[in-house]
Amino acid sequence: MIPFPFVVLAPQFHFPFSGAVSQAIDPDVTWFQNTIRPGAGNARIERRAFEEVASYGKQLGLITDVLLEQAARMPGAESEPVRKLRAMREQVEDIKAQEYGMETRELVGRVLRMLQHGGPELALLARQMDTAPEAASRRIESQQVEPQ
Repeated sequence: MIPFPFVVLAPQFHFPFSGAVSQAIDPDVTWFQNTIRPGAGNARIERRAFEEVASYGKQLGLITDVLLEQAARMPGAESEPVRKLRAMREQVEDIKAQEYGMETRELVGRVLRMLQHGGPELALLARQMDTAPEAASRRIESQQVEPQ
């Protein structure tokens, strides 16, 4: 049996690159907001606008739509910057279609697997899908009423 005082008074040796080491391992979820330089504006306002009003993508999309609409109303030939902006918007729309298509395929695959395996999850899905058509039609109707 080792006497108690020996454990308390035991010497500790620390070799190079050893000993008490602490490292923060919590994820930094503020990296996006930290990209706003202090001289560029008020970071708190930028963060709130991003979180509460619209993402940068939505803001840029709306600005793009307005610019292209105004350019279409102007007489004369379409300028090179307008053509480039229109091409960029089409590329973004293609990316959105690809991503939403991939999400749809993944969702259908998951539902098919649930149908094959059954179980309580399938019963829960069936109950939730009973209300889905009404929710989808309300969503579609609300999108048609809102100005585009």
